Formats: sequence, structure tokens, C-alpha cells
Amino acid sequence: MTLTIPLVLLLAVVVVLLLRFRAVGAGAAVAVALFGFYLAHTGAADTVNQLVTAFTDALPGITR
Repeated sequence: MTLTIPLVLLLAVVVVLLLRFRAVGAGAAVAVALFGFYLAHTGAADTVNQLVTAFTDALPGITR
């Protein structure tokens, strides 16, 4: 059985947990979110997307 979770949802959960456990402040979380938003509109967006896709495609191949 394969479970598909959107990466943005997974990252949002991580940010919420970091905020909840006070590992990062609200200002830092907003800054990172804005950075990601603006990064998506640059020429680096395709490269970042390809890197994330390659990483997520390689995960099932990693075995113990």
C-alpha cells in the first residue's frame, strides 16, 4: 500500500511542530515561509524541484 502525502503538507506539519516545541520562533518561521515563496518565483525553482523529486524518488530504494 502506498501512501501519498504532499510535500507542502509534510513541511507545514514540521513547521507547526517546531513552533509548538519552541525550537523556532514565529518570526523565523515566517521568514522561512516567505523565502520559500519568493524562491519559487526564481530561476532556482526548477533546480530545487528536481532535487526534491530526485530525493523522494530515491527514498523507496534505500533499504536497511
